[in-house]
Amino acid sequence: MEVRTRFAPSPTGFMHLGGLRTALYNYLFTKKMGGKFILRIEDTDQERFVEGATDVIYDTLKGCGINWDEGPDVGGNYGPYVQSERKNLYLPYAQQLVEKGAAYYCFCTKEELDERRAACEAKGEVFKYDKHCLNLSKEEVQQKLDAGIPYVIRMNCPTEGESAYDDLVFGHIAFPNDTLDDMILIKADGMPTYNFANVIDDHLMGITHVMRGMEYLSSTPKYNLLYNAFGWEIPQYIHLTTVMRDSQHKLSKRDGDAYYSDFIQKGYLKEALINYLALVGWNPGTDQEFFTMDELIEAFDVSRLNKSPGIFDMEKLTWMNAKYISELPFDTYLEMATPWLDKVLAGKGIDYRRLAELMQGRTEVFNRIPDMVSFLAELPDYSIDLHTHKKMKTDPVIAKENLELVLPILKGIDNWSEQNIHDIVMAAIAESGKKNGAVLWPLRIALSGLESTPGGAFEIAYLLGKDESIRRVEKGLEKLG
Repeated sequence: MEVRTRFAPSPTGFMHLGGLRTALYNYLFTKKMGGKFILRIEDTDQERFVEGATDVIYDTLKGCGINWDEGPDVGGNYGPYVQSERKNLYLPYAQQLVEKGAAYYCFCTKEELDERRAACEAKGEVFKYDKHCLNLSKEEVQQKLDAGIPYVIRMNCPTEGESAYDDLVFGHIAFPNDTLDDMILIKADGMPTYNFANVIDDHLMGITHVMRGMEYLSSTPKYNLLYNAFGWEIPQYIHLTTVMRDSQHKLSKRDGDAYYSDFIQKGYLKEALINYLALVGWNPGTDQEFFTMDELIEAFDVSRLNKSPGIFDMEKLTWMNAKYISELPFDTYLEMATPWLDKVLAGKGIDYRRLAELMQGRTEVFNRIPDMVSFLAELPDYSIDLHTHKKMKTDPVIAKENLELVLPILKGIDNWSEQNIHDIVMAAIAESGKKNGAVLWPLRIALSGLESTPGGAFEIAYLLGKDESIRRVEKGLEKLG
């Protein structure tokens, strides 16, 4: 049997990290099994449809290296792969169920349903449809249809016994049938609901394994009732736990941690994000943490999917991202860093290439670069207490003395190269008999106003240029009185 899986997102906006992980796990599992991975666009909810969202789905998956074997843009033997383009095939299947007694026409209005729902809630009960229209005779149904009265088609769920199935992650799961609601299969506009369309499409497309979020655990018994009513083979289910920000909170749009695009815009590398996302809810059973896509495919095993929610640890992702950034080819890093450097250094004449050499090993996320280098654009207001450093044996008094020593030396340097600055200043320090740190620490503070910088005093002086370096040392002396 060929394994066939599908990722079936709705084009309602940006790609949620939970959805991206579902696509990734489907892809890894399918490729590991030598099967076919299908992309299907489920756009039956036209009210939530967002223009351009389908392209976002394409671009995100392709950008992450998740390529589909069949789908709207590549075709296949089971198309069309967009549900709205399959609209006409769903109603006949629903009508088959009506003929079998597994579904029925419902003519209840929204107002009637709202009234019943309110009455139910007033009693403290959970509302579910009361099968009111199931009692209509065939003649009454036909009269209403002939009169053009709006209708939906509902599933006729059993009210006794239980429905059970086996899940590859959660094992045997059973639900009492009296808790199942008669869900709508065909809406008043003629479009199928997601719940109905996904069953029809999964069957028609030969889907063997359905891997999706655990929010569908409780709906799956109703899907299986549909499969049984049609006499179709039920696929194998693999439900995935939720991706959480912490043990109590989901990822959220408000916090800027819900969507793939949020992280890309911040400057996370897609390779790091996919690598880390694979580990949120699954573990390889080894100590290995860094994987290529091919290595993930080789290592992926459904039996190692977690039953508890996957915690999306931002600090761990950032750590992993820094490792990926540090291993980028230097020219790639420079190209990616340049737009971020431009945000604060454009037009300042800074040698980006040298700055990038100093920055690559310190960059965790690209959007942090502007704050890390902004001191090169403008000297921050700093306290003279920064000049105090026990290890360097310096304080404001010593700092002033040593800046007075180094200032004329800097003014006398004609060839303002990093190596030349280093050689001349170090020679002067040696001649003075002073400790290197006692001179270089105050010099770096005067040049940057910061305790921690990419590069030391010589690198910063080179990047700033002679005039700006001298201006900053003079300003430092003024602060020190």
